[in-house]
Amino acid sequence: MTERVALRNLLLIATLLLATGLAACRAPASTPEDGRLGVVVSIAPQRYFVERVGGDHVRASVMVGPGDSPHTYEPKPDQLRDLSSAAVYFAIGVEFENVWMQRIIDANRDMRVVDTVAGIERLPLAEHHHEGEEEEEEGDEHEHDEGLDPHVWTSPRLVAQQARVIANTLTELDPANADDYAANLAALEADIATLDADLRTTLSDAQGRKFLVFHPAWGYFAHDYGLEQIAVEVGGQEPSAQELATLITVARQEGIHVIFAQPEFSTADAATIAREIDGEVLLISPLAEDWLENLRTVADAFARALSD
Repeated sequence: MTERVALRNLLLIATLLLATGLAACRAPASTPEDGRLGVVVSIAPQRYFVERVGGDHVRASVMVGPGDSPHTYEPKPDQLRDLSSAAVYFAIGVEFENVWMQRIIDANRDMRVVDTVAGIERLPLAEHHHEGEEEEEEGDEHEHDEGLDPHVWTSPRLVAQQARVIANTLTELDPANADDYAANLAALEADIATLDADLRTTLSDAQGRKFLVFHPAWGYFAHDYGLEQIAVEVGGQEPSAQELATLITVARQEGIHVIFAQPEFSTADAATIAREIDGEVLLISPLAEDWLENLRTVADAFARALSD
């Protein structure tokens, strides 16, 4: 298995080197043949942001496709080739970027890489719930609790910040269409403000309530709207038998009868918990491309699950 992984990585690196050579033979990345800016993003919601701001002036492609997880994703050879015609890559801090971004940069020297979440204060990843435990002693904490939550796009407030970064970058690369980018940004910001107000109304009766989720993707959403996320899986690690038993106990105490899971992950543990609490598993995804409508759908699901 190790040899297969090594061979796969060698093939991907070879493709990166090939992409470098192809880039040298092509037109400058910022002026593709169709006249649109080539843009690459990591996850599908970012394409929504880019296309809302860029309109007809951009051609956006996504690295992590439907059904894939940004935590374990490895770029495909054809995607690495496509990077050679991109003007800009908008990074968002998901895990696969930590592994691949420097290699991508090295192979595409003319492509700008923009960190859209620079300056955003990141929340810590949710910890497994340990009923009745006091604060862990120094040196006894779980290693995966040291990470920061990458799911910043589940917060409309933080998406508005990212949208402004996108608009500023596109304006710098394509000043001739600056007015269009500014108008598109204003329209998106208005939609985000409306969304935020609607979500606050939808979740007004759920203030302070806890929800159980398999993968801790909704920490920023919960922070913005006064909810508390209890995670089953944290930092890629499934719960131990003791942690699973504790989660079941907490769910019963809190009157939780729904566990939220993602279609990108196994739902086996979620189903186990659901059976023990006489509840159900509901699938929601933070990776849906229609970001605006998806957050409305998710808010409605939380409101129903947390209603008395």
